[in-house]
Amino acid sequence: MIDLALIGIGTGNPDHLTLQAVSVLQTCDLVLLPRKGADKSDLADLRQLICNRHAGAATQIVAFDLPVRDAATPAYLDGVNAWHDAIATLWTGLLRHHLPQGGRAALLVWGDPSLYDSSLRIAARVQSGGTDLGITVIPGLTSLQLLTAAHAIPLNSLGAPVVITTGRNLREQGWPAGAETVVVMLDSGGAFDAISPQGVTIYWAAYLGMPQQILHAGPLLQTGPRILRDRAAARARYGWIMDIYLLRRVPDAR
Repeated sequence: MIDLALIGIGTGNPDHLTLQAVSVLQTCDLVLLPRKGADKSDLADLRQLICNRHAGAATQIVAFDLPVRDAATPAYLDGVNAWHDAIATLWTGLLRHHLPQGGRAALLVWGDPSLYDSSLRIAARVQSGGTDLGITVIPGLTSLQLLTAAHAIPLNSLGAPVVITTGRNLREQGWPAGAETVVVMLDSGGAFDAISPQGVTIYWAAYLGMPQQILHAGPLLQTGPRILRDRAAARARYGWIMDIYLLRRVPDAR
């Protein structure tokens, strides 16, 4: 049997690892490190740094090239499911090849494996494909927690609900009904332009916990354009960007 630990690692700062995550890494036989292309090589380097610090001396560290989702697939969910199938097939081959007699494996997951990440869904595909696989989740700091900490704000207004959604949903569906606070993840850029800025404050961050961290906060009408400019410049400079933002609207704003 192969025991696979999905370890949340925060946003890449090695100091974000929990003691539980360090303990699991020290006892793993294998750690799989995905590569997402040359323009994101520093993300793989951060994972490698974590392994260098905390993995056991006998642990195999195996890097692999992550399949790319076909953005041309007309139906978004169909494209994502095909992508996940391809990743599951790759994981299966790597696990069986490097742990033919079973053992303990790990994957380092940005943030937490339970929040807008598909590692758990992909691992379930590996299980259903006939691999004798046990799955353990080691929780990690989420970008949502780090966002509110960086801006020193509470997640919710007093007694009010919070909606966590994606840029795609905000752009296509607008402001979620009944919400005073909306957290937006996985935005390809500027989905907040799809809503009325009246009475809305935005708290935005990119590269949370990293040396190049960028923070902006203020009324959406004035702050949104500045975010778009800085976001485009940072993406051009680094070749990639990870960002997240919180939108808060006063109850009587429309």
